[in-house]
Amino acid sequence: MQSINFRTLDLNLLRVFDEVMAERSLTRAAHNLSLTQPAVSNALRRLRQSLGDDLLQRSGQGVAPTPRALALWPSVRDALRQLQGAVAPGRFEPTQAKTAFVLTMADATAAVLMPGLIAIMDRDAPGVSVRVVPLTTRDPRRLLDGEHASLAVGYFPAVMADMTARAEQDEVVAFAHQRLYSGQYVCAMRRDHPLASGVLTLDRYCAARHLLVSFSGRPYGFVDEALSALGRHRHVVITVNQFFTAGQVVASSNLLTVMPRHFAGVTGIADQLVLRELPFEVASMHIDTLWHRRSQHDSAHQWLRATVFEVATAAFAN
Repeated sequence: MQSINFRTLDLNLLRVFDEVMAERSLTRAAHNLSLTQPAVSNALRRLRQSLGDDLLQRSGQGVAPTPRALALWPSVRDALRQLQGAVAPGRFEPTQAKTAFVLTMADATAAVLMPGLIAIMDRDAPGVSVRVVPLTTRDPRRLLDGEHASLAVGYFPAVMADMTARAEQDEVVAFAHQRLYSGQYVCAMRRDHPLASGVLTLDRYCAARHLLVSFSGRPYGFVDEALSALGRHRHVVITVNQFFTAGQVVASSNLLTVMPRHFAGVTGIADQLVLRELPFEVASMHIDTLWHRRSQHDSAHQWLRATVFEVATAAFAN
């Protein structure tokens, strides 16, 4: 690979490269940049000469990136956005904004946060819209990196551990987070369940039939990991991907499930459920917001993060 003299590299070429990568079309990129197509082609030629790689190749009606271009683009895009935010950050005015945000979270989290968030939007930001999509993974970093979500909210223990380890090794961490609240997982069952009275021992728990809430559909969760460490296992009869569904099912069956303690109060069927302490140790649940650092200084995103934190704080004030 040839040596690159960054001091002589024209940074305008990177703006062209970013736009072409986003559009995969010289024509559309030229239109977006208010340039002619020959000017875009010339900029790419100069960048190819500087980097010693073709970067883009003809493909049908557009262009296809080389492996080098795919590896380079995320860093270029992030750098350009950070530079734009520093030079011309813009000011987010909630009352005038028409911004749309995408949040990914579980239904239990949405049930806690959405009423308060909607109240603030109605009052302070009537033109802002929010789309909540299901959280289907315990590691949403790919969603954030690909800009499929503005903010992820949930319990991400493996992600937090990985980010901490990377930071301790002085590696660049591309994501940031903020703790919203903490809670506890409990065993839930119908009010007249045979295990609703008496001591819920480990033997009685393992002998029961269970419902597992799994965002990914994987029929094995953190409860099963905790039991495995004790040399025990449980019989999972059904797996669903929503706590609301889990609450409805256990309220009318002999199945047990595990859910956040605070969630029972917003199910609408709390009077039909009994909550019991689990007869083994599981880690406390910590709900965090997670976002890509490219959004760190974006004023609209800052408003979103601050508002979600305000809602969470108010929800658990009592």
